[in-house]
Amino acid sequence: MNFRSDNVLGCPPEVLEAMARVNETPTHPYGNDPITARLGPLVSELFEHEAWVFPVSSGTAANGLALAAITPPWGAVFCHPLAHMLRDEWCAPEFFSGGARLLPADGAHAKIEPAALEARIRDTVYAAKPATVTVTQATEAGTVYQLDEVRAITDVARHAGLAGHMDGARFSNAVATLDCAPADLTWRAGVDALALGAAKNGTMTAEAVVVFRKDLAEQVAHRRKRAGHVSAKMRFLSAQLEAFFTNDLWLRNARAANLRARQLAEGLAACPGVRVVQPVEANLVFVAFPPAMTMALRARGFEFLDWPSLGEGVVRLVCGFSTREASVEALVEAAGGRGLAS
Repeated sequence: MNFRSDNVLGCPPEVLEAMARVNETPTHPYGNDPITARLGPLVSELFEHEAWVFPVSSGTAANGLALAAITPPWGAVFCHPLAHMLRDEWCAPEFFSGGARLLPADGAHAKIEPAALEARIRDTVYAAKPATVTVTQATEAGTVYQLDEVRAITDVARHAGLAGHMDGARFSNAVATLDCAPADLTWRAGVDALALGAAKNGTMTAEAVVVFRKDLAEQVAHRRKRAGHVSAKMRFLSAQLEAFFTNDLWLRNARAANLRARQLAEGLAACPGVRVVQPVEANLVFVAFPPAMTMALRARGFEFLDWPSLGEGVVRLVCGFSTREASVEALVEAAGGRGLAS
């Protein structure tokens, strides 16, 4: 009954089996193996464009490396005030880039407003060189940028000479919600570099930097080595990603997680005293519980995080690819029980 994060879940059998297979045969280290070599063509086919893929072991590293490839040390990166990289990554983007500044550009539901971005760029020209805009997909408020919203932001960025970055920690969930081609949400929409999240949606330790330009690939390759993220046994990271993208496992997992979140939100919305405070567009549910209900639910063993940035009494509930329907039903039933709403 743990709804703290999608990171609390394990891996689907396909990922574990892929790791077991590569464990059987010795092969070349540091990414010079046939499994890693297959990733480029596989991801290029998925994105309908030549793509360069760099497996890493954390989303923080993926974000930092992707941003560093497109942002100089004296550059400014514009993000939403609630962006994970601004609030939770402990200056890692600044570290990887050698000093770039993260500057907030506001908007409702954790999404940057193009007008706010334009104003922020104008106000920044003497503080740092405007260099990059980053969008989080899905956002830290559980919302999803629509395709036209991404294009509107990257249009502003291109007009000002900025590069486009996407923190895709829950990229799979966003694609599942939009029912679009991955290309439509990335390079076709003006995104140059993508931090592609996978661990929240089924891999054990693997995330990836994906770029769509060769010059950026050379940047990431050098920076990844310098930052200590070229794994000696990279085949285990690559095997996870290969399984993740084969037979649409990534998309099936995301759809399952999103479905559970919708079921949870609909059930809780019908409970006395409970208020859903953000649109539920991916696999995150933000609700305001009465204080007594929060305490009672935790006493019964349900786990979730307080989320005061979205309001007093707001908590975050996260569903993942293997969240059981029975767990969702148990939480809804408990929240709807007598005595909990007081």
